Amino acid sequence: MPTLEEIARLSSVSRSTVSRVVNESPNVSEETRAKVLAVVQQLDYQPNAVARSLAAGCTRILGLIVPSGVTAMFHDPFFPEFIPAVTSACSAHGYSVMLWLAEPMDEEPMIRQVLRNGFLDGVIVFTIHLSAGIIAEVVASNLPYVLIGQHCAQAPDAAYVDVENRRGARQVVTHLLRKGYRRIAHIAGPTDTVCAQHRIAGYRDALGTWGRRIDEDLVAAGDFTEARGYEAMKELLPRRPEAVFAANDMMALGALRACRDSGVRVPEDMAVVGFDDISLSANSNPPLTTVRQPSDRMGTAATEMLLAILETGDAIPRQIVLPTELVIRQSCGATAGL
Repeated sequence: MPTLEEIARLSSVSRSTVSRVVNESPNVSEETRAKVLAVVQQLDYQPNAVARSLAAGCTRILGLIVPSGVTAMFHDPFFPEFIPAVTSACSAHGYSVMLWLAEPMDEEPMIRQVLRNGFLDGVIVFTIHLSAGIIAEVVASNLPYVLIGQHCAQAPDAAYVDVENRRGARQVVTHLLRKGYRRIAHIAGPTDTVCAQHRIAGYRDALGTWGRRIDEDLVAAGDFTEARGYEAMKELLPRRPEAVFAANDMMALGALRACRDSGVRVPEDMAVVGFDDISLSANSNPPLTTVRQPSDRMGTAATEMLLAILETGDAIPRQIVLPTELVIRQSCGATAGL
């Protein structure tokens, strides 16, 4: 590939003059510009877009940081909807996306390096399992950022996009109560995630509103995986719940499998509901009642929020909470509309 030095030699001008021509500086005579451009065309020289962007103080690259563990990302159906939405929104505005993944032990050093390497104009940070230390690194970087998920304790003024986790959980548990279920169990998400905290709060809200005692023996710890949903359901079955609300669909699918393996019929003997409405849920056996969260809209909203901050220089935090939707299928013993 030809260099600026070679173009300068063939044009009989300095390297700095060639640089000014290539970068369209007005401080070059038309005669010199024409001479340099003729050599550029002859050599088919293509300027380094990244280098030019860095020189201009921007790269038009946004970072998408997923610090929840690399392997977890490829097993979670949320990401195949979320990431293409981010990519599509970036492309529509002439930006590219750089995806950063890290295992938990490497998260903080990786985040620090990503935020300070000068390649990014801004970052979207997916905050599941995100520690206070990592949030502090993001805030201290002075890069524009948007969080996916609320972290009010560590960053109360942060820009973020989230969904109505508490309201959605309250709605699906209320639906079970209206169907007449009394002993409703919960397979909770990880306690260090805000969305899991909000979903168990919604579960407790619904029971409290209906005057039902909250039985802590009917709450099982989970980790958002199908395997743990299976194990938790096995733990709950001897406690004789009538229905189970799992904090995400993957655990609900595990709970369905545990019921089948134990000879428990769903919904005849046990109702099972989840949260997310991943693609697998409509095709489970039986189809899963769940709470739909708009993962693609989350990606689009977060990207557009970050681009607005970049393009307007507006430092006022933006916070968007998207609505959820109850999706009723056969796993709760009801049909749509009931």
